[in-house]
Amino acid sequence: MSNNRKHYAAVIVAFTIWGFFSLPLRALADYTPGQILYFRLMIAVLVLGSIVLLFKRGQLKQDWQQLQQASATKRREVLLLTFVGGALLTINWLVFIYVVNKINVKTASFSYLICPVITAVLGSLLLKEKMSMQQWIAVGLCALSCILVGLGSVSEIGFSFFTALTYALYLISQRRNQGFDRIIILFIQVLFSFTILSCFVGMFVSEIPTEGKFYFIIAIIAVLFTVVPLFLNLFALNRLTSTTIGIFMYINPLLNFFIALVFFDETMSTVQIVGYSIIFCALILFNAAAINGYRERKATRLM
Repeated sequence: MSNNRKHYAAVIVAFTIWGFFSLPLRALADYTPGQILYFRLMIAVLVLGSIVLLFKRGQLKQDWQQLQQASATKRREVLLLTFVGGALLTINWLVFIYVVNKINVKTASFSYLICPVITAVLGSLLLKEKMSMQQWIAVGLCALSCILVGLGSVSEIGFSFFTALTYALYLISQRRNQGFDRIIILFIQVLFSFTILSCFVGMFVSEIPTEGKFYFIIAIIAVLFTVVPLFLNLFALNRLTSTTIGIFMYINPLLNFFIALVFFDETMSTVQIVGYSIIFCALILFNAAAINGYRERKATRLM
């Protein structure tokens, strides 16, 4: 773990930041998800573009040369994974904003409780990352918890699953997309997303906000809750597996649940409480081996 200490720190900080994301989003509840996403992307493009032009020009040239020297198959794969990643981010962000501001925070939180399990399953199926029988049992328990939570509202569980699936697919796609500077890749993805939304801007932005408060909060969201954690997450993917990333992803929904119950006075039915309890047990079971492995490595270093 010592060789990957920076990567572990990066993923912990990233998901801790995202755990507080509902606070600035709720401050913009009077605006549409399309308005929030469009201007969030606009500012993110400006920030990332400035970083690339000021500090990454040499790396940009090197990555371009590397792409040109790659085989045609490799070039197609890199471009496909980069643009698909941008599309998945756009969808995930739009749905997440809608869920937080138009449904409730606990539904958004639940999506990131089940996201690590979906990520691990997809990692096993698509990337051939190993999963134990114990983890597959945990996956079954997660499925049961989804059914129980869904009894309260089918639409809520549907939004949770779709939000989780889009981000899980993004993680999987970027785990495959190795060998290029992460900031540059992120800039291309955000620029691609912004370009696509600009082509259909009338569908997402009915009117341009004029309040200074809107742009101030959007700037915070674009930098602190978009560029910084995404870069940290992509940096961690250079050395950590999708399953390992998934373990630390639980920081996000746990903080979100706390905020939903304490700051926004949201409540849960008895059936939902049972469902959430099952998924917490499933998550402990799913990550038991990784937790024990971490303890053993820590004990070895102290000897």
